Amino acid sequence: MARKLRIEYPGAIYHVMNRGDRREAIFRDDVDHQVFLDTLDDTCVKADWQVLAYCLMGNHFHLVVETPRGNLVSGMKWFLGTYTMRFNRRHGLSGHLFSGRYKALVVDPSKPDYLRTVCEYVHLNPVRAKLLRPSDPLESFRWSSYPSYLEQPRRRPAWLHVDRVLGGLGISADSAVGRKQFERLMEDRRREDTSDDYAGIRRGWCWGDESFRRELLAQMESRSKPDHPGVELSESGTEKAERLAREELAKLGWGEADLGERRKGDSGKIKIAAKLRAETTMTLKWIASRLQMGGASSLANLLSSRRP
Repeated sequence: MARKLRIEYPGAIYHVMNRGDRREAIFRDDVDHQVFLDTLDDTCVKADWQVLAYCLMGNHFHLVVETPRGNLVSGMKWFLGTYTMRFNRRHGLSGHLFSGRYKALVVDPSKPDYLRTVCEYVHLNPVRAKLLRPSDPLESFRWSSYPSYLEQPRRRPAWLHVDRVLGGLGISADSAVGRKQFERLMEDRRREDTSDDYAGIRRGWCWGDESFRRELLAQMESRSKPDHPGVELSESGTEKAERLAREELAKLGWGEADLGERRKGDSGKIKIAAKLRAETTMTLKWIASRLQMGGASSLANLLSSRRP
């Protein structure tokens, strides 16, 4: 049976969830949690993502992410693959870490209530899982974005964006007063929370009104025709890589012809390759071909030798 198409477009917002293979732990200790967040940081740089909420549970995670470039699939492929590699290396393991395909619920960005509710659902996960006692403040659960919402902006990760959620609650400013108001609202919501409130988030494929659902269905219908569903995604990722390559060539005063005339291990080429590797999701094979640096393994060796 063919897989359902991923709906991707610039500015799309998703609630993403994935579990460990056979429901096994994907976080064994605090270091794993931090490695996951560091990998998310790397992904946001590469894919230009903006995170609106997250929660890391023992054997699964929740993530609310906006994709200005419409590149959920390529970003998630790099993100999950890289975290799996880092987790396995740290614990001396191999093979799959995550179970099957991640779930990605498309969220209506035009109605504040939908985004607010899905972020609320994510932040209240520790309560529903009974990881907090009734007397414990919600912020005492360390591994969600909720404690960061209560911090000053300079203490948050650069990729965490809180304004839309605060605005959806009628909080006009990310100030000490506004953050205290958010805390009170969330603690009140925690006491009112029932499992039925979020049935649509758990079971659905989109979270929005009927017009939003019809619009997404129309997109899915158009993509199920002869056009390959991955073309838009591929162009988006390649577009960023090409822009960065052109910018770096200009800084060096090079033209395209210089790439063919200079040796594969030229320091200028290695510098460009390192930037593309750090800031995009393009493969070593693509970068090596684009910069005329031989094969993927040769490029990997060149980049490895460049590290301090």
